[in-house]
Amino acid sequence: MNKWMIYGATGYSGQLIVEQAVAQGLNPVLAGRSEEKVKTLAAQYNLPFQVFSIDELAKDHGLLADMFLVLNCAGPFSQTAAIMMEACLYQKSHYLDITGEIDVFELAASLDKTAQNAGVVLCPGVGFDVIPTDCVASQLKQMMPDATQLTLGFDSRSGFSPGTAKTSVEALPYGGKVRENGVIKHVPLAFKTRKIDFGGGEKLAMTIPWGDVSTAYHNTKIPNIEVYIPASLGLVKKMKRMNFLRPILGWRWIQNIIKNKIEKKVKGPSESTRQALTTHVWGEVKNEAGDVKTLRILTSNGYELTAQGSVHIAAAMLTGVNRSGYQTPAMLMGADLVNKLPGTSKLD
Repeated sequence: MNKWMIYGATGYSGQLIVEQAVAQGLNPVLAGRSEEKVKTLAAQYNLPFQVFSIDELAKDHGLLADMFLVLNCAGPFSQTAAIMMEACLYQKSHYLDITGEIDVFELAASLDKTAQNAGVVLCPGVGFDVIPTDCVASQLKQMMPDATQLTLGFDSRSGFSPGTAKTSVEALPYGGKVRENGVIKHVPLAFKTRKIDFGGGEKLAMTIPWGDVSTAYHNTKIPNIEVYIPASLGLVKKMKRMNFLRPILGWRWIQNIIKNKIEKKVKGPSESTRQALTTHVWGEVKNEAGDVKTLRILTSNGYELTAQGSVHIAAAMLTGVNRSGYQTPAMLMGADLVNKLPGTSKLD
């Protein structure tokens, strides 16, 4: 079996992924920056380990020597993805991560030719961000090849892990994002609202800068893309007011204060909470003639799906890869990828 690494293995999602990998009989190398935490986790599963920081990797790409594949679980990915991708390209190691950050997806897409020349796959977003929505987008494109508008959304109560919460805080100063005529456009928070039936009844929803603003375009080439989540009227008003504070929220010392509070207070949902939750995923396409098609699926909660999806893709790649370059999950594994994961069912 090819040698592979889970970096950021001791984080909330990283630990779930390690547990899933071991349950499937895989033996990844566990890695991270905290020697004590990495050693303890590796001993728990009797797995090999390495200890290094992203800064150390930036100076020594040899830390990934002999790795066929690296699954990066260390967020915020704005601080880890670029260095890890560079090292993977240098070592000719395939790169996966569980980000939902648009800038990371766009970075990977910009490295497509470099990755092709190296024979390397760059596939960020192999978790809840963005497997379900990417697959829905791909299936909708098959249903309506001439679609010009793609709208996606999900209704999830999975809660935040520390890494996800920090990523959300980093994104606040930059507002929202949509894609118009093939170009990513910066827009205010809660830019648009509409009523959507995600699968459990109609709800008010608002736009968010979800990863599909990037990935779904590279996957489907549909030029206009928006992503929505449910939001109360009060939350919509709060987000709109926050637009006036966005410049302040970008100040480093304010970011550090908020992130330190997250580190102390946010622990991520318990196993019992995760098991009790499901996620409704919805998508809609429209063409120039005004025809509309919709698709709804039900999946497990975001963190379970992240563990299942990332390990499913890693395991498939370990048996052989016939692709290279930038890939979204559905481009790499097919539009039915999400249907192969436990807890997924088609609603209509």
